[in-house]
Amino acid sequence: MRVMLADDAVVVREGIGRLLAEQGLEVVGQAGTAVELIELVAADPPDVAVVDIRMPPTFTNEGLVAAQEIRTAYPQVATMVLSQHVDVDYALKLVTGSAGRVGYLLKDRVVDIDGFVDALRRVAAGGTVVEPSLVDELMASPAVRDPLESLTAREREVLALLAEGKTDRGIAVELVVTRKTVEAHVRSILRKLDLPEDVAENRRVHAVLTFLRATGSESTVRHARSVS
Repeated sequence: MRVMLADDAVVVREGIGRLLAEQGLEVVGQAGTAVELIELVAADPPDVAVVDIRMPPTFTNEGLVAAQEIRTAYPQVATMVLSQHVDVDYALKLVTGSAGRVGYLLKDRVVDIDGFVDALRRVAAGGTVVEPSLVDELMASPAVRDPLESLTAREREVLALLAEGKTDRGIAVELVVTRKTVEAHVRSILRKLDLPEDVAENRRVHAVLTFLRATGSESTVRHARSVS
């Protein structure tokens, strides 16, 4: 397996390179900057590019950007991004929507050279490798609250019909209930969604917009404006 290394610290690059060579991997290039790495990959694409996430000039996310560029331009090249500590946002940007050939690990994982080489082989074979402590952190994080979770099934139906621009009377006909029943459902929906009390605001429009954002609906704002 042919590997390229990118890290601004020469000692780190050389150290990882020696460890990989001892495991039978071929280190075909080393870069001190993200730009240099991209140039090396363009000249001679490796099987895997191992990239430090923070590189010159700003030492923020240059390595991450380089990895994403490599994956776009050279999809046959796997990328393994190394980080000093877990950064959830950066990691998710890298692996979300991934078709494989990507990994995100802490630099400390290199110490376990057998495990690290195994991870490189997995991403080179088309897999995805994610830092275990990142998974733990995501599992421990509270899930994003669904703004519609407190609504009953019937209330969701009423809100969906509101989003289609139907009036209370139209909803009553659609659901074969009385208009007073629909009005009661609407009052409950507005209360549960904790919408603005400002009289200048149309609370039904806010309810519809909440529904559209939560469901990813492609209904247009004119539907919301048509709600009376």
